[in-house]
Amino acid sequence: MPVTKAFNLPSSPELLPLPADSENATTFFISFHASVDPNTGKPWCPDVVAAIPHLEEVFSAPGSPDVAFVEVGQKPEWRDLSNVYRTKWNVNNVPTLVRFENVNGTVNETGRLVEGDILDRKKLGEFVLKEPGNAGA
Repeated sequence: MPVTKAFNLPSSPELLPLPADSENATTFFISFHASVDPNTGKPWCPDVVAAIPHLEEVFSAPGSPDVAFVEVGQKPEWRDLSNVYRTKWNVNNVPTLVRFENVNGTVNETGRLVEGDILDRKKLGEFVLKEPGNAGA
């Protein structure tokens, strides 16, 4: 299954470790989640709890691209407007699924799904399994 739960997030999207390929786009996803509450053993955000099974299902399908699950912190940390996920990664809601592509050596965000859109199985499947380099999600 191409889900990474222990991903070392770089300081900015431009530094994502995507292999450069001059002929084909390389796609990588990051799914930003609420951190696991130590009292419940589940993410503190109910939307994240609902989204994780959908994400695990689509990213375990044959031929699916890689995804990193990244936790954004506990509630007080997340609510801080200077939170690195808000300032460096432009993530203002959880869950947020972001697609990055490396085309001709440049890493760019090429789409994102936020909150309820992740729960729409059709929308999620189309977003994840679209042909790399075909912008417009």
